[in-house]
Amino acid sequence: MNALGALYYREVLRFFRQRSRVVGALMTPLLFWFLIGAGFGDSFRSPGAGGASEDYFEFFFPGALALSVLFTAIFSTISVIEDRHQGFLQGVLVSPVSRGAIVASKILSGATLGVVQALLLLLVARLSGFEWSFGSFLEALVILFFMGAALTSLGFVFAWKLDSSQGYHGIMNVVLMPMWILSGAVFPTEGSLFFRVVASLNPLSYAMRALRDALSKHDAGSAHLLQGLLVMLLMLVACASLSVAMMGSRKNASL
Repeated sequence: MNALGALYYREVLRFFRQRSRVVGALMTPLLFWFLIGAGFGDSFRSPGAGGASEDYFEFFFPGALALSVLFTAIFSTISVIEDRHQGFLQGVLVSPVSRGAIVASKILSGATLGVVQALLLLLVARLSGFEWSFGSFLEALVILFFMGAALTSLGFVFAWKLDSSQGYHGIMNVVLMPMWILSGAVFPTEGSLFFRVVASLNPLSYAMRALRDALSKHDAGSAHLLQGLLVMLLMLVACASLSVAMMGSRKNASL
């Protein structure tokens, strides 16, 4: 636990010391929210509705929160490659620290930083006139934490196998960005059979559904909350277990 806490503290401290990462991870979702919201606001129609049943800024806001968490997961796990090049990772691997503690520190720090940035976006939206109940607010933070943990664990799997930061960014653009777009974050997925099938296979779509329910109601207790949390938990356990197994394999023992 001491090792996990030290590694966790290092990741969080390093993030806040790099101001460009803080600004980039926070401003990008805000720009997406305002620019895409302004572009699609007048033409947005919900499936099956005769008119604009809800403002697109309100519809897209949960997607902007998920994008903030996604960027944090990418930036948190790219440090695996940087630590390998700097020799820090090799030093940690030959120490008595367990592989599980190393993976857990990355996942927890990524999830924490994702929630912190999402909280800032929530406060900005609150000042812009959005209103939620306290229960819905807490519900959204819980969903975002598990979403951040699951996405960070997935990013760790790819970062461990790659030796280039450029290659890692390329893979993440191919994997995580389509997951975000096809999760219902940008447009509804209920109107097309193809998108309904893709959304049903995309684990992030279940978390997005729970997050949207939490922020579109004034009472807690989303019908999709347990389903979204369960899917994120399964994804987290699967990716974290794979990460620990890869770190402990004989092929990677002398990394």
